[in-house]
Amino acid sequence: MTLPRTIFSTALLGLIFPLVSAAGCNQNAAGGSEVASASVEGAPLGENEPATGGTASTGTPRRVEIVTDLGRMVVELSDATPQHRDNFVKLVEEGFYDGLLFHRVIQGFMVQGGDPQSRGAAPGARLGAGGPGYTIPAEIRPDLFHTKGALSAARQGDNVNPERASSGSQFYIVQGRPTPETDLRNTEARLRMSGGDFTYPPAAVEAYGKLGGTPHLDQQYTVFGYVVEGLEVIDAIAAAKTAPGDRPVEDIRMTLKMLN
Repeated sequence: MTLPRTIFSTALLGLIFPLVSAAGCNQNAAGGSEVASASVEGAPLGENEPATGGTASTGTPRRVEIVTDLGRMVVELSDATPQHRDNFVKLVEEGFYDGLLFHRVIQGFMVQGGDPQSRGAAPGARLGAGGPGYTIPAEIRPDLFHTKGALSAARQGDNVNPERASSGSQFYIVQGRPTPETDLRNTEARLRMSGGDFTYPPAAVEAYGKLGGTPHLDQQYTVFGYVVEGLEVIDAIAAAKTAPGDRPVEDIRMTLKMLN
């Protein structure tokens, strides 16, 4: 489950959208930015069933601490995406993510992790195809954007996953770059051509301009939270030296725990 390299040229934005596969990062010129998995995570539900309740909001958003070899972040999960929220909480409480790697990082774009096969992986091992054995139905919302710090779910491409179901465990955190309003309007136009009625509100335009992000992924993947502490850690991870395939040369591990 990996994210694509992005092309930030204004002329190309809206024409070339990266296809993310668990096996690698490909660019899909046909449209539709997709964080995809190289393998179908569709095992029958059972002990590997995603959480569908039990962690419902009590009015205070759930927060998760992500401790990495390069610093600490805190993410706040969105109550507007309850299936992703509950599944993430379940996995964190089970210790699923502890010791996993940020196995794919692209400076100016995103950092990605959550592949259970990355735990103890040998140097140079190809990563990105692992998961817990299930997917999560898409919860793509028009009011959750890929601004810097967005916590989003990786997924398979539209060609094999037209419903845009998310990986059960792999996620990415957006770094991105400052985006001018003209590029956002191009994204709006592209989405409208696909039959959507999507408009960036002023607050989103301001956030993309000041913080940056990856707006070409909006309405393509489920955003289910945001980094509220430690944005600089994203920059540190994204700046790591990488080998072919975008895996950091030196492993960057994570440990996650619930804060409330």
